[in-house]
Amino acid sequence: MEDGARRRGGSEKDTASPEKPEEGGVALKKEIGLISACGIIVGNIIGSGIFVSPKGVLENAGSVGLALIVWIVTGLITAVGALCYAELGVTIPKSGGDYAYVKDIFGGLAGFLRLWIAVLVIYPTNQAVIALTFSNYVLQPLFPTCFPPETGLRLLAGVCLLLLTWVNCASVRWATRVQDVFTAGKLLALGLIIVMGIVQICKGEYFWLEPRNAFEFFQTPDVGLVALAFLQGSFAYGGWNFLNYVTEELVDPYKNLPRAIFISIPLVTFVYVFANVAYVTAMSPQELLASNAVAVTFGEKLLGVMAWIMPISVALSTFGGVNGSLFTSSRLFFAGAREGHLPSVLAMIHVRRCTPIPALVFTCLSTLLMLVTSDIYTLINYVGFINYLFYGVTVAGQVVLRWREPHRPRPIKVSLFWPIIYLLFWAFLLVFSLWSEPVVCGIGLAIMLTGVPVYFLGVHWEHKPPAINTFVDAITRAGQKLCVVVYPQMGGGEPESSLSKETKEQLEPMCGTEDLNGPRN
Repeated sequence: MEDGARRRGGSEKDTASPEKPEEGGVALKKEIGLISACGIIVGNIIGSGIFVSPKGVLENAGSVGLALIVWIVTGLITAVGALCYAELGVTIPKSGGDYAYVKDIFGGLAGFLRLWIAVLVIYPTNQAVIALTFSNYVLQPLFPTCFPPETGLRLLAGVCLLLLTWVNCASVRWATRVQDVFTAGKLLALGLIIVMGIVQICKGEYFWLEPRNAFEFFQTPDVGLVALAFLQGSFAYGGWNFLNYVTEELVDPYKNLPRAIFISIPLVTFVYVFANVAYVTAMSPQELLASNAVAVTFGEKLLGVMAWIMPISVALSTFGGVNGSLFTSSRLFFAGAREGHLPSVLAMIHVRRCTPIPALVFTCLSTLLMLVTSDIYTLINYVGFINYLFYGVTVAGQVVLRWREPHRPRPIKVSLFWPIIYLLFWAFLLVFSLWSEPVVCGIGLAIMLTGVPVYFLGVHWEHKPPAINTFVDAITRAGQKLCVVVYPQMGGGEPESSLSKETKEQLEPMCGTEDLNGPRN
């Protein structure tokens, strides 16, 4: 940013390309095109769930027909939410996604709580679970008569995380290529499932798709269970908002952000619906509910000697899922540090590679820490409700921003009908969650609220003792020199007057590139 040029006594025009840090500042590279953007959304939504256990929706819906309706309606609601996020993404063009939007609209404390729960639990646990699923499917063929050893699972998951962290640190382009390849792989695997389902239908194997059979309930219909089916479906579409975390690295974000959303969400909805259609052409609802790995059972029934394709597909899918989650969550932590809500070293990028190495290393270490914890799944249950809570808060922020700043430039402006529809659906699921699992939701809220004293002590408290500032400054400089990173230029030469108070304070103790490269001539 201009601040870097002023510190070195140069003009704003003094800044050069990121490849030559000694001649100016560095910035995040815009290397994510439309295809890679679609890969990030699709790759983060489609994890192992559609391969392993799509039975959650069926189990609560009570019939094949109603389960398919739930998948379709949930996909449509997800598209509505993504449409709202598209407007927010081009109105507030910052990396960080819902954290950045909530902070700008509702203030620092609300934004910090979103960041706090993400840093503390959500992303480390999710990444740890995906990595463990990957290692389970890789090791399972080596242990055909028993479960793989727990230590082996955790070690392989750790290797997976370290390898992908290295790739993401090395190059944004490498990371997006990995995402593109593995997203294509999982789509091909799901395409194979769908094609096999079509073949089954052509053979007359569509008993459970006939209306009289599809709506034959195997349990008494219940509004509460149907609501739970919608909640399960909503979680299956989780990750649809991840592209908003990397807005500043998108090529032409005003065009590619909404285009990627409009392409990816309908594609995922189509894949989810027709994969479930394919499953019931080969399995009865009872067989599907009894299976711990639906795609594997499907492959064993129809693929014969080629049944090994399905577990390999799950492993590839989860490997790509870990990569996508590392890529996007590290940008969230980067954005939080840039706003003064996390240690400032996390807001720095490598002087030549232009990747947020400290944020990536922090993400990796927090996930590795979760791998040695025995209560990963319990933590996910506690904070899943909070994650969903902030989706609605963010969309509500869109309505508030329309009222507060009606004349603010909006390259995309959707009808207020859509956020209202989303909020009604969101409120229905939220109220039901509180009613059905008050203890779990209460613990999740308590975990989030632990961030309140942290915010007031770490962020809001301005006049800290000099000893604390000196210590933090020393740690920042040590981390900066260890990782060879500097504070980046803001996209588009953002003027200093537009920066938040916290960001301006964060800039003060940071050494510029001259500290890393020696005095300039």
